[in-house]
Amino acid sequence: MTQQKNISFTLNGEKRSFTIAPDEKLVKLLRRSGCLGVKEGCDEGTCGACTVLIDGKAALSCITYAFLADGRDVRTIESLGTFEKPHRLQTALVEEGAVQCGYCIPGMILSAEALMKEIPEPTDEDIRVHMDGNFCRCTGYEKIWTAVRRVAAERAGKGVANA
Repeated sequence: MTQQKNISFTLNGEKRSFTIAPDEKLVKLLRRSGCLGVKEGCDEGTCGACTVLIDGKAALSCITYAFLADGRDVRTIESLGTFEKPHRLQTALVEEGAVQCGYCIPGMILSAEALMKEIPEPTDEDIRVHMDGNFCRCTGYEKIWTAVRRVAAERAGKGVANA
C-alpha cells in the first residue's frame, strides 16, 4: 500500500489542496482535477503535449512528480483563454493556419508564453530552441513559429497590440 501525501499549490490562480500518491505524476493529477487541456502524449518527456507553467517556466508534467508542485504556482492552458475570449497566442495560431488536429497546441502555447516572458523579443533562433521540445505531427513548424513571432512583435509594440 502506498502512503498518500497532502500537497497544495495554486492552480490557474486558485489555491487548491490535493491528496496524491508519492509516485503520482503532475499530468495525472492535473487531468483528474479537470485540466483536460493538459495532454498525455509520450509519458517520457519528449513530445511537449503535457507542457504546463510552474512558477512561469515551461515544465513537462508527464515527468514531473506531483509533489514537486507543492507550494508553487501551476498554470495550464485553461488559465490563458476561453472559447469566448481566447488568448492572443490562440488566435494567432488560428490566423496563421497553424492548427490542424490541435493536440499539441496547449503545450505549444504554454511554451511560447514562457519564452516571451523570459525573452520579450525572441529571435527566430530563440523560438526554435525554446520550442524544440514541442512536437507537432500534423503541421510544419513554420506557421507555428510565424504566429509566435507575430505575437511577440505585437507585445513589443511593433505590430497590432492585442496580446
